[in-house]
Amino acid sequence: MPVLGYLDIGTPSGAAYDVAALREGLGQAGYIEGRNLAIEFRFAHQNGRQLATELVRRQVAVIVVSGGPLSVRAAKAATSTIPIVFVIGADPVRYGLVPSLNRPSGNVTGVSFVSAELEAKRLDLLLQLVPQVSTVAYLLGPSSSLIFANLRNDMLAATHALKRQIITIEVRGLDFEGAFAPLAQRRGEALIVGGYRIFLEPRNRDQILGLASRYKIPAIYPYRQFPDNGGLMSYSADIRGAFRRAGLHYVGQILKGAKPSDLPVEQPIKFEFVINLKTARMLGLDVPPTLLARADEVIE
Repeated sequence: MPVLGYLDIGTPSGAAYDVAALREGLGQAGYIEGRNLAIEFRFAHQNGRQLATELVRRQVAVIVVSGGPLSVRAAKAATSTIPIVFVIGADPVRYGLVPSLNRPSGNVTGVSFVSAELEAKRLDLLLQLVPQVSTVAYLLGPSSSLIFANLRNDMLAATHALKRQIITIEVRGLDFEGAFAPLAQRRGEALIVGGYRIFLEPRNRDQILGLASRYKIPAIYPYRQFPDNGGLMSYSADIRGAFRRAGLHYVGQILKGAKPSDLPVEQPIKFEFVINLKTARMLGLDVPPTLLARADEVIE
């Protein structure tokens, strides 16, 4: 029975949505956990390389990596022979994970749902709901994170193009209370939450949602789990579809003999725009019919 290694920077509860989709894709490829496939899970916010090394010692057939570029780098550092399939929201070429999308080379390939590149679209959708806003706050993880500078620069370019001011809010040590405190003083009128995997952890997600509600600030989020739990709206790639694809197309084919270098990196073709009308009403917002018409799902 082949063994699949799963490496994630989050927690089991935060990854449940993604793991369910991965299992679904594996099942479509003919691999059922416990019947003809075993899965070894490793979760940690840090020490990704140590956990990747554990999976290598376990002699897994494939390593699926979720999270961010650092997680993929940790897996690459641990092995140059075991196939690595990533599912991440960053551009893998930009961060040196593969030389090109069409020819990934080596033992690494996967799916990128380009969360960072969607920030301009999120800003546009937010301003369609609250066009009078002149200053937008942008919630980011710590400045020491690998993706911080690129995310901030992308958003600066987007706000400049739409003639808006941007306030960068940095979350240090998961102190969301401290990060939100200057929001009122600096007069942020709307909020975009950056595409950080750690923000999706249920405890962190609920803190962000609670603070956005307390400050009564219109916000758009990078994952649909936010409006599902009371957030105003989200715009993202079909992340569930990305994990399903990782199981079906990548792990499934590799277990049947395909080489990672022969499987080009895929980018999303489907995107989800979700609006929570109940939250909009609580904020006193009238959602324009044109925006409702664009939504893939409206939560009443």
